[in-house]
Amino acid sequence: MTNRFEHLAAPGVRRLAPYVPGKPPEQLERELGIADSIKLASNENPLGPGPRARAALAAALPGVGMYPDGSGHVLRSRLAEKHGVTIDQVTLGNGSNDVLVLLAETFLTPELEAVYSQYAFAVYPIAVQASGARACVAPANPVEHPMPLGHDPAAIRAAIGPRTRIIYLANPNNPTGTWITGPDLEALIGAVPAEVIVVLDEAYHEYSAEAGVPDATAWCARHPNLVVARTFSKAYGLAGLRVGYALSHPDIADLLNRVRQPFNVSVLGLAAAAAALDDREHVEATLALNRRGLARLGEGLTALGLKVLPSAANFLLCDLQRPAAPINEALLRRGVIVRPVGNYGLPNHLRISTGTAEQNERVLAAMAAALAENA
Repeated sequence: MTNRFEHLAAPGVRRLAPYVPGKPPEQLERELGIADSIKLASNENPLGPGPRARAALAAALPGVGMYPDGSGHVLRSRLAEKHGVTIDQVTLGNGSNDVLVLLAETFLTPELEAVYSQYAFAVYPIAVQASGARACVAPANPVEHPMPLGHDPAAIRAAIGPRTRIIYLANPNNPTGTWITGPDLEALIGAVPAEVIVVLDEAYHEYSAEAGVPDATAWCARHPNLVVARTFSKAYGLAGLRVGYALSHPDIADLLNRVRQPFNVSVLGLAAAAAALDDREHVEATLALNRRGLARLGEGLTALGLKVLPSAANFLLCDLQRPAAPINEALLRRGVIVRPVGNYGLPNHLRISTGTAEQNERVLAAMAAALAENA
């Protein structure tokens, strides 16, 4: 269907395909007339918010008739204390997705370029294309590499040119789950020209720390062009509240705050996120559940004859070694929602989030049935 206003849009927007989120359970149940579906498609925390965040939400509810603190002073102060930076180095976002887009809006123009890796998070190309900038995609590691389909630091360095202004880099990466080790990552950041902004997306840091993935927030002081993005959507279980943040040099934060929309984090989001920082027991329970989930899903999928990539996140990328679409459809009919990643150029793969023990077993049983049905 022709869009009558498309010719009025910015050139980059005309070519955009919108981001497609994971299918909500209620939509699947409505479409197929089924009940009791489970969603392991969006890398959410199956435990949800912890008790401290829930209590803070209840306490903050009477204030939703008023605008939030536009500066987010309390949350920014807490984050600055947590990471050993000053408050003027913290920029809040409506999820870390918001921060990633703010960076493109702040630093990219049609005359400039941004670099990201093949199979990188889908928001990077959307943000770059909307800005009108040119995308330079660095080839990923080959499938036989210890980090198959993951970032290749040498390829990323080779993609940097005189017009490069931003490098987007997720560690660990979504949708592959793979990561770059500390020495390799800091060597890459150190080799980037000073006028190129390195955006390090650490959305899954709490999970990846257990695998030895570095905490790059400690590197901001010695790399002024480094921006580290984090989120409360994953390990803290606040995906529905949309709270993220960036740590950077104060001068970069100043520019981001010129573009950032006022009140971009809600009253409830500010309160719950600040409280969640104190709920270490909930985070530890989340990490333990995820540790068991990765092991069980990896073991079960491998036993079904499938290939599973290494992961330092709360999901696994599974290579079905055949077109994934029929398997995905069979899973949906059984009320199991996972994530097809054909839009990433991976038509034979499915990304599966870890869930509760019961959900993980249900995924494995549904996968076995789907594979048998499509043998």
